[in-house]
Amino acid sequence: MVLAKSWTLKKHFEGNPTNDNFELKTAELPPLKNGEVLLEALFLTVDPYMRLAAKRLKEGDTMMGQQVARVVESKNSAFPIGTNVLASSGWTSHSISDGKELEKLPTEWPDTLPLSLALGTVGMTGLTAYFGILDICGVKGGETVMVNAAAGAVGAVVGQIAKLKGCKVVGAAGSDDKVAYLKKLGFDVAFNYKTVESLKETLKTASPDGYDCYFDNVGGEFSNTVIPQMKKFGRIAICGAISTYNSTRPLPPGPPPEVIIYQELRMEGFIVSRWQGEVRQKALKDLLKWVSEVRVYESRHLCPEEAGYNANHVKSKTKDHYCSCLAEAENIIPDQQNLKK
Repeated sequence: MVLAKSWTLKKHFEGNPTNDNFELKTAELPPLKNGEVLLEALFLTVDPYMRLAAKRLKEGDTMMGQQVARVVESKNSAFPIGTNVLASSGWTSHSISDGKELEKLPTEWPDTLPLSLALGTVGMTGLTAYFGILDICGVKGGETVMVNAAAGAVGAVVGQIAKLKGCKVVGAAGSDDKVAYLKKLGFDVAFNYKTVESLKETLKTASPDGYDCYFDNVGGEFSNTVIPQMKKFGRIAICGAISTYNSTRPLPPGPPPEVIIYQELRMEGFIVSRWQGEVRQKALKDLLKWVSEVRVYESRHLCPEEAGYNANHVKSKTKDHYCSCLAEAENIIPDQQNLKK
């Protein structure tokens, strides 16, 4: 008998996530059928997109999300016991799969790299950075890139890839510790948007000639300040809008239309699942190679312990833990008043 412990969405979010939004449930899993495997979670993710995507869940559903899992029982020859896979099983300790949606970790995965990176720099967040900066923004050597939430799992990789391609990179983050981290990663300019006197002037000082590419994770007033400083034919990759996710007030108006028109800017929203097949596999190989060669430093936050979310942790985590992690994943709501300066 296998008992699966799962965090479910007890009620939909209104404003910031709270303990009351989640409920831990235990369910007995049925015996395996032919072609099925039993998975035990090794690592789970808490990602900003969940704040929006949870709207599509019904109350009582298991919280969505990817996990690195290990096959602990198998009736599917393609996935023998001990196989490590990427699964979209959500916040649960154990699950049953027919194998159709499972993805084996690359055979060339080095023993020296933690498996948790398959959910981060060599996984969804790394791929988001990769395709956003290379395909959507199409960066070229010598260009100037602006990225906000730059110390986050996506932003930190965006900046490092842009540096690999020969760009000048300016990053904004929400604490002095994060700014120090960005400088360690090689960002040319990094600043704490919460403490600068004027975001507008700080951006101008960082790049007086403006910005060729803007990788946007924040939205709101921050973007309204950046976009007027874009160069002619600038490109904007809209990855997220974390400043708005928990807002219960009307959202601020967007950037001035005349700026977008007369600067001939291109803005494009994207979801990483667009890229599949060979292009996705090539991206994963590139990311794995860069991390292995320490050309890109891994970007991850394991809360609260370095061991990550293994099955035992899933059994014992409190709702406070998941609420705090979800809030931290959203990089704390940017101070809209400060962004207006």
